[in-house]
Amino acid sequence: MISPIAIFWHRRDLRLEDNAGLYHALKSGLPVLPVFIFDKNILDKLEDKADKRVDFIHQQLSLLKKQLTELGSDMRVYYGEPMDVWKTITTEYNVAQVYTNHDYEPYALQRDEEVRGFLATKSITLHTFKDQCIFEESEVVKDDGLPYTVFTPYSKKWKAKLNDYYLKPYLTEKYFEHFHKVANPSSIISLRAMGFSETGTTFPSKEVAQGIIKNYSEQRNFPAVAGTSKLGIHFRFGTISIREKARKAKALNETFLNELIWRDFYMMILFHFPHVASGSFRKQYDRIQWRNNETEFAAWCEGKTGYPIVDAGMRELNETGFMHNRVRMIVASFLTKHLLIDWRWGEAYFAKKLLDFDLSANNGGWQWAAGSGTDAAPYFRVFNPALQTDKFDKQLVYIKKWLPELLTLNYSKPIVVHDIARKRCLEVYKLALAK
Repeated sequence: MISPIAIFWHRRDLRLEDNAGLYHALKSGLPVLPVFIFDKNILDKLEDKADKRVDFIHQQLSLLKKQLTELGSDMRVYYGEPMDVWKTITTEYNVAQVYTNHDYEPYALQRDEEVRGFLATKSITLHTFKDQCIFEESEVVKDDGLPYTVFTPYSKKWKAKLNDYYLKPYLTEKYFEHFHKVANPSSIISLRAMGFSETGTTFPSKEVAQGIIKNYSEQRNFPAVAGTSKLGIHFRFGTISIREKARKAKALNETFLNELIWRDFYMMILFHFPHVASGSFRKQYDRIQWRNNETEFAAWCEGKTGYPIVDAGMRELNETGFMHNRVRMIVASFLTKHLLIDWRWGEAYFAKKLLDFDLSANNGGWQWAAGSGTDAAPYFRVFNPALQTDKFDKQLVYIKKWLPELLTLNYSKPIVVHDIARKRCLEVYKLALAK
């Protein structure tokens, strides 16, 4: 009889340290084998087969496998549809329990319910835990039990509830000897075998200078300054612990802590209002008559709108997979209000390109810019790209970095006139919202 084991299913938690679900698995009394599934349902939708995020995940899994091999264990990495993979795993091993961490996106919830149902037919329990946020779902709600839809009161309740218990690390390393012992570790599936390729990308470090967090409030709005942490990709794939970063932020900078609270807020919004994944949070905004000019959309995507701060941001995104947060707001406002292009087009483009793409935060940010979301910028607030440039990149340091042709005849002519576009936007929004 093959000895029973527990499986720990890695998803958005690509680390061994301070990992809630892994901690509970290691304490279960069963030998623990970590697994990861490259999900065909997700990968098949990616058009770019040199996707930087797939490359990042593959690199992190290689590091995890190395760590586990040094502990005398292994990580099994599979490629396929999750249900098929679980049928394979439960055939290969005598699985007694499965542990994982919560995932809140609509596809993930559906996938996990299907897997839970299948495992139940084998008398295997799927245990899930909170790991990627500090407070989830209905842990921070109004006094009447209803979810918040405005950030400021939510953040006040969030901070009032916060104490050391919620920031305490899960000391997984105390139980590392409980990993399933493997004499001959498996080899990791190659990117090429899944139809992808290495990208040669240098990814942001997860080690952030303390000074960046300490000076975050003063420096975060200036794209030419290295004033943001660039930790988004690490939060997205869980290569760092949210609890560790929240402890540091609490000690060093409240503005940085607020950024972490925004993550929780948007995850909570997606959980309570799942319609936001495909429609406006404020449903009356679905009545807007978008122009959706494909030529103008292409110019926006390529960074050829003739508005330097917008074009610099889009060039940075296309080349690196990163865009400074202040610039994200400017380019999103420009697309939705200057060009009157549906925010969902912009959201989908960011979803393709951003290293740190996260459905809840991306959706929340785009709906904020369009005026259709929670805490949204009012529809009559239309960012003026020239004033934003004057305020946040006055010396054009950031812009010139991404637009070397700025001062030449080769630079694009503006595709719209700001004052005319602003007036048109106000008229279209007013008409839609007056119904």
